[in-house]
Amino acid sequence: MDTASKTEPALRLEALTHEFKQGPRELKVLDGASAEIFPGETVALLGPSGAGKSTLLHIAGLLEQPSSGKVMIGGIDCGALDDKGRTRMRRQEIGFVYQFHHLLPEFSATENVVLPQMILGRDRPTAEARAAELLAAFGLTERADHRPSQLSGGEQQRVAIARGVANNPALLLADEPTGNLDPHTGEKVFAELLDLVRNSAVGALIATHNLELASRMDRVIRLSEGKLVEETIVVGEISTE
Repeated sequence: MDTASKTEPALRLEALTHEFKQGPRELKVLDGASAEIFPGETVALLGPSGAGKSTLLHIAGLLEQPSSGKVMIGGIDCGALDDKGRTRMRRQEIGFVYQFHHLLPEFSATENVVLPQMILGRDRPTAEARAAELLAAFGLTERADHRPSQLSGGEQQRVAIARGVANNPALLLADEPTGNLDPHTGEKVFAELLDLVRNSAVGALIATHNLELASRMDRVIRLSEGKLVEETIVVGEISTE
């Protein structure tokens, strides 16, 4: 990514801390974690299980409050927003993709992509046109009227990604988006996800354990001892910059 073209970050995390009570102990998951993700940039989030990657994504997605620090989305300090403001920010500016697709089983692929748009206030014809465009981009036009139970795992995850970007968010947060797929299908879905991000100017923070996939993103950050450290993947090994 050309750093000269960088403007306002899609996401800025400033000195985040977060603690959990574990019996009499206080467990610090985040300890001054800071990072920036820019529009059109894909950033891999690495770290072992239990390091706090999901917690970090929940805080970045305004699903949890940090103990201290700031979450800035498009230059807006989200800590200063009330509950309605945070909900509006989630709906308008943030897209989510999870390891398990969480599609609504009673709705078709099209309806799963239409619903978040209508919640935001789009009329049905506009929402359906956007859904058709996204599903076509993922090669799912022929499957648009199928319910999740009639779709393969890869198809379900493609629908979930389409749903995540349906409202043209500034920020996409993905938690192991190919972790529940076989390697071949995961590779195809991941390539399509990268393509979509780079062509839509959304900033994406993607948690993964797959170093090969991480190496294809613009940057890699590792959550280590509660902090975010930028790293470079070199031929299967990690080196800290």
